[in-house]
Amino acid sequence: MEICHLYISPDHNFVGHHGRQPDTYPALEVPVIECIAGRGIRGDRYLDFKDNYKGQITFFSLEIFDKLCGTLQVHDRSPWLVRRNVITRGVDLNELIDQDFEIQGIRFQGTEECRPCYWMDHAIAPGAQKFLKGRGGLRARILTNGTLRSTARLAQAV
Repeated sequence: MEICHLYISPDHNFVGHHGRQPDTYPALEVPVIECIAGRGIRGDRYLDFKDNYKGQITFFSLEIFDKLCGTLQVHDRSPWLVRRNVITRGVDLNELIDQDFEIQGIRFQGTEECRPCYWMDHAIAPGAQKFLKGRGGLRARILTNGTLRSTARLAQAV
C-alpha cells in the first residue's frame, strides 16, 4: 500500500452542520502524521472524539478518487475534499474491514466503511455521494503508536 497524501483538520466542516452551511476549516496536507493508539491523530479533529471511536483514522483510495472525478467530469478537485486522513494507492480498502493490518510499522483495525454523506455532493460535485456508496473509504482504530509518512513531496494548507 502506498501512502500518497496525509491530511489533518483542526475542526469539523460538516459534522453537526445539518441544515446549515458547512464551516471552512482547512484540511492541511502534511508529510507525516502521529498516530496515537486508541485516541487518533495528533492535531486532527477526531483526536479523543469518543472512547473506542471507530474512526480514529480514515483512509481513502486515490484510484477511487480518480474514477469519481472522471465519472463526474470534474478535473480541478483535490483528494482533500473527501475529508479522509490517509489517501492510498494499491489496496482495496473494503478488504480491510474487520481486519487488523499494518502500515509502516503501525497496527490498525479496520472497523467499517467510511460511508459518504450528502455533503460529498456539496464538496465535490452533484452525484458524488451516489458514486461513492460502497467505496467511501475505511474507518479504523489505531492499535499502536507511530508515525505515518507520505510519498507526497510537499505539505500545504488547502
